[in-house]
Amino acid sequence: MSRSHPHPVQLRSTGPQDALTTLPPPPLPPQPAVQNPSSHPWASQCGPPPWGLSCLLALQHILVLASLLCVSHLLLLQNLPQGELSYSPAQLLASSLFSCGVSTTLQIWIGSRLPLVQAPSLEFLVPALVLTSQKLPLAIRTPGNSSLVLRLCGGPGCHGLAPRNTSLREVSGAVVVSGVLQGTLGLLGSPGRLFSHCGPLVLAPSLVVAGFSAHREVSLFCSTHWGLALLLILVMVICSQHLGSCQLPLCPWRPASASSPHTHIPVFRLLSVLIPVACVWIISALLGLSVIPLELSASPKAPWVWLPHPGEWDWPLLTPRAVAAGISMALAASTSSLGCYALCGRLLQLPSPPPHACNRGLSLEGLGSVLAGLLGSPLGTASSFPNVGTVSLIQAGSRRVAHLVGLLCVGLGLSPRLAQLLTTIPLPVLGGVLGVTQAVVLSTGFSSFHLADIDSGRNVFIVGFSVFMALLLPRWLQEAPVLSTGWSPLDVLLRSLLTEPIFLAGLLGFLLENTIPGTRLERGLGQGLPSPFSTQEARVPQKSREKAAKEYQLPFPTPNWSPCIPQPLRCLCPLPEDPRNEEGGACEPGETADLLLGFGEQCPESSRELRSQ
Repeated sequence: MSRSHPHPVQLRSTGPQDALTTLPPPPLPPQPAVQNPSSHPWASQCGPPPWGLSCLLALQHILVLASLLCVSHLLLLQNLPQGELSYSPAQLLASSLFSCGVSTTLQIWIGSRLPLVQAPSLEFLVPALVLTSQKLPLAIRTPGNSSLVLRLCGGPGCHGLAPRNTSLREVSGAVVVSGVLQGTLGLLGSPGRLFSHCGPLVLAPSLVVAGFSAHREVSLFCSTHWGLALLLILVMVICSQHLGSCQLPLCPWRPASASSPHTHIPVFRLLSVLIPVACVWIISALLGLSVIPLELSASPKAPWVWLPHPGEWDWPLLTPRAVAAGISMALAASTSSLGCYALCGRLLQLPSPPPHACNRGLSLEGLGSVLAGLLGSPLGTASSFPNVGTVSLIQAGSRRVAHLVGLLCVGLGLSPRLAQLLTTIPLPVLGGVLGVTQAVVLSTGFSSFHLADIDSGRNVFIVGFSVFMALLLPRWLQEAPVLSTGWSPLDVLLRSLLTEPIFLAGLLGFLLENTIPGTRLERGLGQGLPSPFSTQEARVPQKSREKAAKEYQLPFPTPNWSPCIPQPLRCLCPLPEDPRNEEGGACEPGETADLLLGFGEQCPESSRELRSQ
């Protein structure tokens, strides 16, 4: 039974102000009744948004990033041993923001080239909690050299070696180890080779589990005041869904003319995070409902201006337990980031990320984690699922916005007192934001199952087994006795890996997908776009498809440098013999600087269709 669908509305830039006008739908030849591609919850558009709107969208991503930062830092600080820190929590937050800003900027410039925000994901939090939950030894001996013994000082002047500071130093050491390992894997080209074997039955369970993975943290934050949390979620749903088609002029105070008409944009959908957070934040302030944890409360020790540099408080502590936790962090963060790359590319209706983009992305994420650990941050940097969920929620993403997010993070990292403003956001507000964005990630995981033959018994088993076991094993370890093998580092490694839901889902899905026999059609391989897009993709000009494939290339030409690139590093560059880069060379400057929000240039017909409401 076919269902009639509305005609797509084409948008065209006219006039010197790039206004968007509605065109009548062109006559289409009769085709079989298929789902309208524009009915997907996102639409890929071209051109950067105006600077004013870009700043608002960047501030929106900062709020989503703040929810992750507060969740991670609060849970970690509560799990540390009793004692005083030699620095304020605001400085700890500022160091994380600084490393996130630097990593985000590098990721967009020479990394995966996708508009991904780097954040301390929950994949770093689980091994950190495992590492800090075990009691510290009275003496930490350096392996292979019994003469070097570090004893915990108990005197009043030994603040640098207090149990609380020592635990943070050990976690920072694990972050450094994870960054080095992740960067090494990227330089060796391992992520790109593995990613080519990850079909929908590997990525979709990982996305589903990623959406479920934060439900405990969300419920913990929302339980501090369910009224504010439910109000925020209600307003976010109304703005993003019920008022999503409401078009308002971009500059209503500017008089319109024939040469400069008004540009109408879906304001409520684009700002469906910023508007609800601002409203609920103001309401909570008026009612005096300030829900701020003691661990993140304002501290007079936080300076206004501060330059993060390695070793300011103390250097990271490298122990066998820290190395084991770092290995777990690297494997889990790599699995999560590869899922983010695939999800972001699909949201932007781009081809699957090529191996060289995955290798560069993970290499620079490792560099960001090394920087974070050296600055004393207890959490590394990885691509943020909640921020990708925000892109899907507001149906807009741009490199310009992501660059502004990186600059704002660096600015907040240079001022701990300003960074502390993020901790004044009520916890139920942060929990509601994190819950809605994680729910969107969960829904995109479910929507990816139709790329494969989900009616196949083979695929049903792979999906059900991967998702169920990835959620069961962490729960079983919480209820079971403490895992003990007789060697503490091995205990930390096993417990960290077995409590990482995303890593378990990706590992089980990868092993089952590549060991159980099945046809390529059954596995959903070789399909760049879902079936509803096949007819639409056939009408896209070849030049437009080549332009989309070049989105992952470096911003400077690499074919001329091919003879000078060492053989081990060629996995990071799109070489002329790469089938994805047959023409070679880089794009013209500014040609593909931004991916979504059509405010500047005219886009291909297939990527500028929006659902008519």
